[in-house]
Amino acid sequence: MLIAGEPSGDLLAAELVHALREEFNRAEAFSTSDYQPLATQLEPVFFGAGGPSMAAAGVKLAFDMTEHSVIGITGAIKGYPKFRRLFQQLYHLALENEPDAIICVDFSGFNRRFAHAIKSHVRTRQDWFHDWNPKIIQYVSPQVWASREGRAYQLARDYDLLLSILPFEKEWYAKRVPRLRVEFVGHPILDRYQRHTSSPTLATSSSPVLTLLPGSRPNELAAHLPVMLEALATINRSILNLRGLMILPNEKLVEKARSFNLPSNLQVLIGGLADALSQSAVAIASSGTVTLECAYFGVPTVAMYKSSWFNYQFASLIVKVNFLAMPNLLLNEEIFPEFIQQRATAENIAHAALELLRDEKKRLEVRTRLGGIVRLLGEPGANQRAAHAIIQLLEPKRISLQHSKA
Repeated sequence: MLIAGEPSGDLLAAELVHALREEFNRAEAFSTSDYQPLATQLEPVFFGAGGPSMAAAGVKLAFDMTEHSVIGITGAIKGYPKFRRLFQQLYHLALENEPDAIICVDFSGFNRRFAHAIKSHVRTRQDWFHDWNPKIIQYVSPQVWASREGRAYQLARDYDLLLSILPFEKEWYAKRVPRLRVEFVGHPILDRYQRHTSSPTLATSSSPVLTLLPGSRPNELAAHLPVMLEALATINRSILNLRGLMILPNEKLVEKARSFNLPSNLQVLIGGLADALSQSAVAIASSGTVTLECAYFGVPTVAMYKSSWFNYQFASLIVKVNFLAMPNLLLNEEIFPEFIQQRATAENIAHAALELLRDEKKRLEVRTRLGGIVRLLGEPGANQRAAHAIIQLLEPKRISLQHSKA
């Protein structure tokens, strides 16, 4: 069973499913411990909730969870009745199907509560007639190192395995909850984009490309796009031959974006992030996962984030890190200019972007520094390593042998 709640998690879960199928084909067969197994075929069965990428990978979806993605405490509160209904639907689906493993992909708030509900159910029903005890895996660690450190102890209580994609997380958990098994598998973007490379020739051409990445959720688009468009208008007045690209994940967001007054030199595309970044001189991006993708392609980026007043005030009380953009976090310095909330103005963003667009030497310096970030992300093969770790977790005989040797 897999649960992913956002477009990025949907894609990652789909990649993991492909890797799991390959790993199952290579793994040695082992006998089930179930007295009455629900399925006896060797071919793995995948079901749960996610999005179109998971469906295309052969996951039987109860519903499209990515349609309900929200951000911030206000979004969670407003959507509570809906999420409670979806939660209960998935909970009963798990009890009916009794999967051997429940893989929670990102989407930490929902998945953390789901894992606890399943484990609580199992702990109260362990006897000869009730032997279901699924392994629960979290793929992509919640950012507990940035806020609400206490969540690490909840993860240790309810998860059997945490698959980390950031290099420092394994050590962070080991110091606080050593009983939680954490495996650093590397970052999946190393596989996703290994056939693409950035093009310095295009990036420094006479018609520079500026790529806008406002986010993958409707509320992010509504908050970020007006500021980005105003900044773009300012930049256009200074660089007349500028080409603009905007990448969005689906048609619904494209339709919403078109309700704004888009300039004629801004091309809007669904997907194609790799192709866009490979020819971009500079990007303006929401300070999320996409900033790491910008770093992979060596694109100097201006990061921004705006939220509601209440969400921002709440976050400012609990967030303990100095930066939001992941490249800045990994190096602990502002490689990407970063503008949050009140500072995320069109004037500030346009000024920072123009400084990068006009200074080729500075862009090359940033590209050089970004290469160091990519080297921190491990080696290609993240999903294969994740799949292997999951298969090992499902093979009690092999695990016990490994423990006895250790």
